[in-house]
Amino acid sequence: MLPFFLQDLFSKQQYNPDSFFLIAGPCVVESEEIVMEIADSVAATCKTLGIPYVFKASYRKANRTSANSFTGIGDDNGLSLIKKVGDTYHLPTTSDIHAHEEAAMAAPFIDILQIPAFLCRQTDLLVAAAATNKIVNVKKGQFLSGESMRFAVDKIQKAGNDKVMLTERGNTFGYQDLIVDYRNIPTMLAHGVPVIMDCTHSLQQPNQSSGVTGGNPQMIGTIAKAAIATGASGLFIETHPNPKEAKSDGANMLPLQLLPALLEKLVRLRETVVKNGL
Repeated sequence: MLPFFLQDLFSKQQYNPDSFFLIAGPCVVESEEIVMEIADSVAATCKTLGIPYVFKASYRKANRTSANSFTGIGDDNGLSLIKKVGDTYHLPTTSDIHAHEEAAMAAPFIDILQIPAFLCRQTDLLVAAAATNKIVNVKKGQFLSGESMRFAVDKIQKAGNDKVMLTERGNTFGYQDLIVDYRNIPTMLAHGVPVIMDCTHSLQQPNQSSGVTGGNPQMIGTIAKAAIATGASGLFIETHPNPKEAKSDGANMLPLQLLPALLEKLVRLRETVVKNGL
């Protein structure tokens, strides 16, 4: 059963109450054409499968390996297009914020404020996000355990906001890889909040020498299935019609045309988990 704030968030959608929810979209707002194409396709698939859906896109990418990397089309343009997607398809939306002053700026345009993994310990950022009274989704730092994320939850709740979610996205493994410890999912669920599995960023392969982050997208299905089996409340999947042409994180995004078949498998897996009380 989804917590009250997610039931309210998805009130405009018809969905299976036993389903996981999905956060999906492109890494960053590239153009109106791209965000509309992705939202249209994913929304149709989720409606058919009874999956509650949140559209995701970053209005600005503040964390890029190279100074020459694409960061966005401008904050106002990016946020306005995300809001247009939400209004057009009657979807809740999310984007990440990077500094405390961005919380109030972004809140009128989106429904969920996402805190990037590298910033999950920034108290002023968490408190500012909490003050908007929006849902706050905090990504677990690649350098932290699931147990330690209770402090992020505590900061937001003590600021007067109980609408908190956590996202698992792997832990640093050596210099250029990540590994997922699935113990973190039940551990973070024990903090009393929904837990999401980031199925794409957990497959990043940071490559500081080339200036471009690599990835391992053929493992997205494996990551997602294991997350459902271990009790994840939701999944986060970045997707694009042509990842090779994406302006950010193309190396670990799922091709849009592959998403429906994957979601069908995950729905069946979730049904088995729920039916058998696993």
